[in-house]
Amino acid sequence: MAIYLPSTAEEEQLALDELTPREIVVELDKHVIGQKDAKRAVAIALRNRMRRQKLSPELAEEIIPKNIIMIGPTGVGKTEIARRLAKLANSPFLKVEASKFTEVGYVGRDVESMVRDLVEIAIDNVREEKLEDVADKAELNAEERLLDILLPPSPAPRPEATSSAGGVVIDGSTALTESSSRTREKLRQQLREGKLDDRTVEIDVRERNFPSFEILTNQGVEEMDVNIKDMLPNIFGQRTKKRKMKVNEAFEYLIQEEEQRLIDMDQVTRMAIDRVENSGIVFLDEIDKIAGREGGHGPDVSREGVQRDILPIVEGTTVNTRYGMVRTDHILFIAAGAFHVSKPSDLIPELQGRFPIRVELQSLTMEDFVRILTEPKSSLVKQYTALLDTEGVKLDFTKEALDEIAHFAFRVNESTENIGARRLHTIMERVLDELSFEAPEKKGEHVTIDAEYVRKMLTDIVKDQDLSRYIL
Repeated sequence: MAIYLPSTAEEEQLALDELTPREIVVELDKHVIGQKDAKRAVAIALRNRMRRQKLSPELAEEIIPKNIIMIGPTGVGKTEIARRLAKLANSPFLKVEASKFTEVGYVGRDVESMVRDLVEIAIDNVREEKLEDVADKAELNAEERLLDILLPPSPAPRPEATSSAGGVVIDGSTALTESSSRTREKLRQQLREGKLDDRTVEIDVRERNFPSFEILTNQGVEEMDVNIKDMLPNIFGQRTKKRKMKVNEAFEYLIQEEEQRLIDMDQVTRMAIDRVENSGIVFLDEIDKIAGREGGHGPDVSREGVQRDILPIVEGTTVNTRYGMVRTDHILFIAAGAFHVSKPSDLIPELQGRFPIRVELQSLTMEDFVRILTEPKSSLVKQYTALLDTEGVKLDFTKEALDEIAHFAFRVNESTENIGARRLHTIMERVLDELSFEAPEKKGEHVTIDAEYVRKMLTDIVKDQDLSRYIL
């Protein structure tokens, strides 16, 4: 399946360490239909991670992850199960096609790049969490800076500015300060109400147009490129330039600046590396494409050679990244492949041994297609209904229409190429093609999609086998 939705607040609040394997499966059931064996396997793997964290450090170090190989055709839910598991566990997640390492010219991006990419994802995740924590303070600081620009602070009074009357010292700045304070508060109120949004202000903006270049090394192209770019601000200094912009734009820019000042990037980096090392998940897709033990001939990279490159990372090694050394000993690897031609035993023995859990995913039935259309939190029916609702069109599907859509998807998968649940996306687009085009003119209408309408939109295409290969 390929149905994606951002995680909801309800999911984020789940106490992960209290979730039993059965409850993990229930959570996965909300997004992926069927495939009980695969869900059980990943639920046990996740629960074992939680168990490991409760052990003494000495024993925990010895327990290796129970990596998984998912065997099944495309479009049955392999990637989606792994992705949803990562969201549930709030783990850094990376999907990478193993076959790309067999391509000619891959030498510039070696297999260690998957760990570097995973660290970058973890850094972004932790930074986003920290941004939420400092958002309110950053907004207040930005507001103060913007008010300073709109109403520069009064200069400090000179000592001779005070006068004496009847032996009592009168500070001439008191009334001025109170007046300035009142004006500032009025401006603050107007700023919050949006009354100053169209006013133009001039602020100092940091220049970021540093020269960029890349250097090829045995560490890979991305590593040296990053290090050089990090050095440039120190070489050239942090230059700023004056720029005029509207108040609302300036406010957004100042908020971003304040957020960066309030976030401790060293702490973010430490937390991200810790997450990668202890809860990172790497999804190695198309692993069947590198299964084989033949030697390399011609320009192609040997598949066995790629397996031997991947092996140390799965076994546990230390990878050098721009943020420091990262250990891969406890990263969970979930591999997947159709294995139509090859089989898991075609992998080199050492790599096979690092994937002790094998699960087979079943091809989707017509009943599964009907459930996929309606049951998941982000089902296709819910997605299209919500999309057309933005145009003021109320959309309904009859049960017969859903059965017919599932029937057509199943037939086309059988007669052309079986791409699993992904076929439903194409079928739905075709069914709703006319309605999506005319929706702005149908505002306020209630449209019911029945079986007859589905047949009318799809029959001609499915009849013409050559055409259906290209369209469906």
